[in-house]
Amino acid sequence: MRRIRCVKRSVRFPVPATMLRRLALASIIANVAIVVTGGAVRLTASGLGCPTWPRCTDASYVTTAEMGVHGVIEFGNRLLTFAVGLIALATVLAVLAQPRRRKGLLGLALAVFLGIPAQAVIGGITVLTNLNPWVVGLHFLASMVVIAAAYALWKRSGEPDGPTVAVVPAPLRALALLTTVVSAAVLVVGTWVTGSGPHAGDQGAARNGLAPEAISQVHADGVFLLIGLSVALVFAFRAVGAAGAARAALVLVAVELGQGVIGFVQYFTHLPAVLVGAHMLGSCLVLLATLSVLWATRERRPAPVEAQAAPAAEPVTAAV
Repeated sequence: MRRIRCVKRSVRFPVPATMLRRLALASIIANVAIVVTGGAVRLTASGLGCPTWPRCTDASYVTTAEMGVHGVIEFGNRLLTFAVGLIALATVLAVLAQPRRRKGLLGLALAVFLGIPAQAVIGGITVLTNLNPWVVGLHFLASMVVIAAAYALWKRSGEPDGPTVAVVPAPLRALALLTTVVSAAVLVVGTWVTGSGPHAGDQGAARNGLAPEAISQVHADGVFLLIGLSVALVFAFRAVGAAGAARAALVLVAVELGQGVIGFVQYFTHLPAVLVGAHMLGSCLVLLATLSVLWATRERRPAPVEAQAAPAAEPVTAAV
C-alpha cells in the first residue's frame, strides 16, 4: 500500500486589514445616515406612509401611487435598511476572511449585523402601534446601540492583540465612564422630549403626555452636567499628561456645545424640522465623541512575539 503525505490546507480569500477597517467605518456612517433619514420620515409626517409592516400596504410590499409622497419617503427609508445590512454583512465576511482573526472582532461584527434586523422589527412595531412615542424613542435608542457597536468594531479593527493598558489614573477612567453614562442618559431623556413635542410622524399619532417645558428643562440640565464633566476631563487629562485623551475630550466639548446651540435655537424657534434633523445628527456625533474619550483612556499593546507566531500546519497521512 502506497502512503502519501499531504499538508492540511484551507481555502481562504484573505481580506486586507485596511479593507476591514474601511468597512467598519462605512458601517458607522451608514447607521448614522439611517438615523437621519429616519428622522426625515418623522419630520415630514411620513411615519405612516406605509401604514403596515412588513408590507407597505395590506396588498403590496412596495409603495403605491395612492400612498403619495409620504409612502415614497417611508418606503425609501425601509429600502435603506437593506443597504445598511449589506455593509454589515460584508464586514462580517471580511472578519471571517482575516488570516489571523483579532479577538472580539467577530462578536462585534455579528452584533452590528444582527442589530439591523432587530431595528427593522422595532420599526415595524412602531408602525403597528401607530407611532407610539415610547416605541419611537426605543427605535432611536436601538440605533444608538448599533452605532456604539459599530464604533467599537472600527476601533478594535485597528488595534493589536496585546493586553489593554490604562493611560490615565483609575479615578479619571471612572470619571470618563461617568461621563459616558450621563451622555447616554441625556440621549434617553432627549427621546422623551421628542415624544412630547409636535413632530409625531403623523397627524394622528399620540404624544407621551409629558409637559414639554418641564421635560425640556430636565434635558437641558443633563446637557449642562455633561458639558461640565467633559470640561473637567479636558483639564484632568492635561494635568496627568494624557494629551491624546485631552484632545478627545476637547472634541467632545466642541460637539456638545454645537449640539447645545442647535437645541436652544430649535426650542426658541418652535422646533423647525431642519433644526430638529440637525439635532438628531448631533446626537449621533455626541455619542461617537463620548466613546472616543472612553477609548482614549486606554490602549492595547502589541502581543508578545511568541504569541503572534502562527502554529505550523500539521502533516496528515492518507492511505491509498
